[in-house]
Amino acid sequence: MISSALLGGGIGPARWVLNAQVAGVYSRMDPDVHLTELAAAYGLDGPGVGMLTAASVSRTVRRDDGGVRVSATVGLRVPTWAAAPEGAADPELAPIGLDEARPRTPGTVNIVVAVPVPLSDAALVNAVITVTEAKTQALLEAGYPCTGTASDAVCVAATATGGAAEPFAGPRSEWGARIARAVHAAVHAGALDYTAVLDGR
Repeated sequence: MISSALLGGGIGPARWVLNAQVAGVYSRMDPDVHLTELAAAYGLDGPGVGMLTAASVSRTVRRDDGGVRVSATVGLRVPTWAAAPEGAADPELAPIGLDEARPRTPGTVNIVVAVPVPLSDAALVNAVITVTEAKTQALLEAGYPCTGTASDAVCVAATATGGAAEPFAGPRSEWGARIARAVHAAVHAGALDYTAVLDGR
């Protein structure tokens, strides 16, 4: 797997992925320890990847494409551009209650991708880029002018068996294109669902 997660991030073997829901105002300063505790509570052992989200995991969106499986939790309380002016205030860090006009709904986009073929280390890195590009495309098309949120996480899991590792996972490679379509479909649907929740539908 390759992941930006708090627990098990980086590149390496892993047996499980946990996307755990926490309160919208999360105050623990040891999220890796918290995730280790949660994994143990669920009987998950060995190396794994753990992510946290305040978005509702019961609203996880799943999409498949050509053997690639994607799940995404989508919360967009504070849509964010990746490149912001230096010194610009970050609304994600504003105290809850400071701006009563802002909806108090969770905000983060966590994406888990399962690929049924081995990927080289370079292809794993390329897959993360593909996931991020497809996520951003989906958010823009769903009406959110942003690249995501400041707390987004991703995990791409590829099988460790099945022949030679695929060298490419860009959006025009065979497996990268499948990753891109599945991520786009999941995030787009999740963003529309998030909007519907805000609108009370």
